[in-house]
Amino acid sequence: MPAPLFAVVPAAGVGARMGAGLPKQYLTLQGRTLAEHTLGRLLAFAPLQAVVVAVADGDPWWPELAVARHPRVTSVTGGDSRARSVLAGVAAVLERAPDARVLVHDMARPLVRLSDIQALLDHDDRGDGAILARPVTDTIKQADADTRIRATLDRAMIWRALTPQLFEARRLHDALLSALRDDPQAITDEASALEAAGARPALVAGHADNIKITVPEDLALARFYLRAQEEEGLAWQFV
Repeated sequence: MPAPLFAVVPAAGVGARMGAGLPKQYLTLQGRTLAEHTLGRLLAFAPLQAVVVAVADGDPWWPELAVARHPRVTSVTGGDSRARSVLAGVAAVLERAPDARVLVHDMARPLVRLSDIQALLDHDDRGDGAILARPVTDTIKQADADTRIRATLDRAMIWRALTPQLFEARRLHDALLSALRDDPQAITDEASALEAAGARPALVAGHADNIKITVPEDLALARFYLRAQEEEGLAWQFV
């Protein structure tokens, strides 16, 4: 029998780069908050037993969402960094299922496709985990401190990390604890914590429309991709 599968969604940040006056997960996209879009898609993925959302202490917006009361959604208090919020969520998962696997997903990625999540599960990760990612197509320059070019990097070897990222819950928990103790600033995503522990997570190609909402213009791009997905006949999956 496969290990139980949970999702952990860190959502304790303030989204300062949006300049919106409220956390970006509560901004709306075609009449629904980003949080509702994102969680709706995760909940539509049948293998998930539950979704654990790490929210800021005293968050006034989260309890107002109907999805916060969904029977497969629970919330925990997040930390002062993404890594600490994920750690809190993974700890809650381990209390329920010590042998669980976890999908860690950004709340600000509302357009993830269920087929991409399934591709992660189908990949043979050899126990090191796997992440959705995209190979870069631009020419990539490495800069010096004075913003002059130091080198042109081989783009064939460079991928952009996306989410979800899939790991054994216990292994991720221990890797995050170790990384937070040794070098907290080096944890830029969950895979980086596993890498620091000696793992080599697999890269699984995901779709380009799995964008992260970070700055205001990303909302316009998200509207474009959402309409394209609806025309592609994918919207039925995400109710």
